[in-house]
Amino acid sequence: MTNAYDLRPVSLPRLSGGTFSIFVKLLESRLLGSTLTGKTLSDMGIPYFRDLVVTESPVFRPTWPVSPAIPRPETTDVFEAPHPTLPPVGPVVRAGFLARTAEDFANAYRSGQTTPEEVAEKALAAITASDGLNPPLRAFLAPRREEVMAAARASSDRWKKGRPFGLLDGVPVGIKDELDLAGYPTTVGTRFLGTSAATEDAHAAGRLRAAGALLLGKTNMHEIGIGVTGFNRPHGTARNPHAPGHYTGGSSSGSAAAVAAGLCPVALAADAGGSIRIPSALCGVVGLKPTFGRVSSHGGAPLAWSLDHYGPIAATVRDAALAYALMGGHDPRDRDTRFQPPLTLSGLEDRANAGLGDLTIGIFRPWFEDAAPDVVKACRELLDQLVARGAKLVEIEIPELRAAQLAHLVTVASEMATSMAPHMREHGRDFGLDVRANLALARAFTAGDYVKAQRVRARTMAAFQNVLEKVDVIVTPATGATAPAIRADVLPDGESDLTTLLALMRFAFPSNLTGHPAISFPAGYDPQGLPVGMQLIGRPWHEHVLLRVARAAEAFVERRKPQVSYDLLG
Repeated sequence: MTNAYDLRPVSLPRLSGGTFSIFVKLLESRLLGSTLTGKTLSDMGIPYFRDLVVTESPVFRPTWPVSPAIPRPETTDVFEAPHPTLPPVGPVVRAGFLARTAEDFANAYRSGQTTPEEVAEKALAAITASDGLNPPLRAFLAPRREEVMAAARASSDRWKKGRPFGLLDGVPVGIKDELDLAGYPTTVGTRFLGTSAATEDAHAAGRLRAAGALLLGKTNMHEIGIGVTGFNRPHGTARNPHAPGHYTGGSSSGSAAAVAAGLCPVALAADAGGSIRIPSALCGVVGLKPTFGRVSSHGGAPLAWSLDHYGPIAATVRDAALAYALMGGHDPRDRDTRFQPPLTLSGLEDRANAGLGDLTIGIFRPWFEDAAPDVVKACRELLDQLVARGAKLVEIEIPELRAAQLAHLVTVASEMATSMAPHMREHGRDFGLDVRANLALARAFTAGDYVKAQRVRARTMAAFQNVLEKVDVIVTPATGATAPAIRADVLPDGESDLTTLLALMRFAFPSNLTGHPAISFPAGYDPQGLPVGMQLIGRPWHEHVLLRVARAAEAFVERRKPQVSYDLLG
């Protein structure tokens, strides 16, 4: 087998403090901006990208036809009713610290141990306490107490009458500040957007509300989602519950921090370049990015139209599956959701005796091993466990990952710069320095760059689908490193560390470009106790396969209690 791996390390200087401020001003200047921008893009490999010969026609949205091989649900009540349930399972097998799950809350309500009102009071108190820590957790942006308690009282009444909507009724849930939630502004992590409150829920948030979920409010995020650390100057940077001196990962930073800290077992998140999977990996929880178009984008901020995916971050695989089943499906307001098969959770039921003998896992070994040694070690050990459970491991090749990486960079940067263009004249200086730097670089891309990126997208989609015709899933680490430390010189203005950014995104970008589903789930810890995540990429509409393998892995990986942890049922 030839070595087709062509991702290359990028070594760019890290900037912070006054040096970073001067760098950003020079990037934005008319005199030196173009020269400095050109040099930075050259160091990132853009000349290589511009010299590529690509013959494919461009694909501007990564939509996929429905495969006839997808198993159909045996019943419709689980998948098409307003309030789906989960397939029955035997005793849940999880090692170590047991985070509270949606089922734990439902069982506590059913038995009379507690009520949604009591849980709501504890959740609001925990959010306040978490923001009183040094440093503050900053997982949530100011909840609206009266609305939360009114919803909790309604849920308590349903449980008292024995008529709950389902397993999520009264269960605390967070909503990323990238999606509309009625009564809350959608600031997208900025200081100037969201000047008025949304009048209706985003589709995904509305589905959770209709299921009775106790929506605690908006969760924090990396400003406009254009970074993967979780840094946010306007609202404060969310902290990693496992190590508050470290980043959560981004851009769905608050959603991951809230779930990891026990403030809620489920949070809604968004992913244009790993923004669900990266913080899930760094915070030791589960993050599912569904197939493009599986979950409606209606009510989501228009940041990266052809890359954004919406999905859950959750304490466990079953919680992620429950939220996914609720959020997914056709929405007439989103054309990308029109052509999809019915949702299925086939294989999530208890298969302890069946093992994984019918599954084939593909590994592109040079890519798999292109991560920090401690990350590779944890993922390799978990992979060995899956193979011991019967899964077949097959060596694969994925060509031209470097071209795909640069195509994703051009696409996400161009779309975000276009999205923010109407605000630049009045609010360009209101962004944090890292956002200003990224947008300045993004504005240097041309229409030709963008079209070529979509032609590379077509080639990359075909390459991944060709591999996935031979294997059920592709395995990688979820990130190339564990959670970076928040250095003393970062606050309050931020930093530019493109080397770390690319390491965190090394395994995430392809499935945003291609639209394939992907999941991150815990794989262990590094010697410093920081969580490590493993990623699986699957065939279009085969989220059930990803969930099945991730659930099997839960029995092998010991979970540890985070340093910042709250028990709303304790």
